[in-house]
Amino acid sequence: MADKAAETSHPSEDQKKAMYDKLSPQQKEKQTYTEWVKDAYNNQYEHWMPWIEDKYLAWFGTDNKASYATKDTLDKSKITGISQVDKLQDGVNNLVGDQVGKEGLLAPVGNMASKEGINRAERGGKD
Repeated sequence: MADKAAETSHPSEDQKKAMYDKLSPQQKEKQTYTEWVKDAYNNQYEHWMPWIEDKYLAWFGTDNKASYATKDTLDKSKITGISQVDKLQDGVNNLVGDQVGKEGLLAPVGNMASKEGINRAERGGKD
């Protein structure tokens, strides 16, 4: 029974070729086998990557995607080379980013922005 689950979750190369062979001749004219496999991979990537990123951030940190993106964007805005000022900016950036993080004051806003905004943007607007 476990073998069947493994077969369906990760089709072998022969299974992929059999699926491609079942396509209509018109569909085969539009895409080669390699293009078809590439599209199938990209489709799976679009569906799974946002979930994987959410789980990683939930398990290993206090950030959601909104707070992570906020901190990353603010980190790029450093304007001086003075270590004391940069350290102050880091503290402010973390404070601002943490407010939309898991335990921040604006956590509901950050969670909604992460799930509805950032995940959808990563998928090119697709649900």
